Amino acid sequence: QIQAKLISNYKFNEKKNLDKILDIINDGQIISLISDAGTPAISDPGRILINRCIEENISIIPIPGPSAITASMSVSSFSDKFYFHGFLSDKVNSIRKEFEMFKNLKCSIVFFISAKKLNKQFEILKEFFSEREILICREITKIHETFYRGMVSEIDNFLFNPKGEVTVVISEKSNPKSKEILDESDKKKIRKLILNKSIKDIVGIISEEKNISKSKIYNYCLQIKNEK
Repeated sequence: QIQAKLISNYKFNEKKNLDKILDIINDGQIISLISDAGTPAISDPGRILINRCIEENISIIPIPGPSAITASMSVSSFSDKFYFHGFLSDKVNSIRKEFEMFKNLKCSIVFFISAKKLNKQFEILKEFFSEREILICREITKIHETFYRGMVSEIDNFLFNPKGEVTVVISEKSNPKSKEILDESDKKKIRKLILNKSIKDIVGIISEEKNISKSKIYNYCLQIKNEK
């Protein structure tokens, strides 16, 4: 029920609107760039107008509002260090290249995709992120707001109504858990190394090679030293 004059501004007409909007601003009036969902210029129209305003030395004042990125991250429970990718590509080969590009990032990953397209990409998600958790958000802050949480490896069917756009958050890449027990081959190698290496060096070598708890290696080294 906004009473002010509204100008539709979307992907296919925002360039055409530029001069008209600038004339209004230069006439001393205030223009508000708003979005019915999300934040203008963040995978939404608006960047072209903002760039033109910067060129024309027109003041731009941001007003915090709804953002699917921060909203989904805030309820994800994943690492708050994240990479935002925007909209995922339409073609399968391009999606594979994108996933290949950020599969090793040690942070959460956020991207947009239509619900219908997401339903067709679960196998590719499993291929690249099977050991990670996933949060799928649809219609955030709206009546039909829905969330799906689980492991990527366990996604079989899209449980939401496959309409609209969704925000997908994939958890950070976790390091595999360290072994808590030294087997005989580990102990044998440590006894050999301790003849000419410091405990600090041995801890670094063994933990990196075999992903064994550093405290376990350190304590075993001390045990050997005390035996002498």
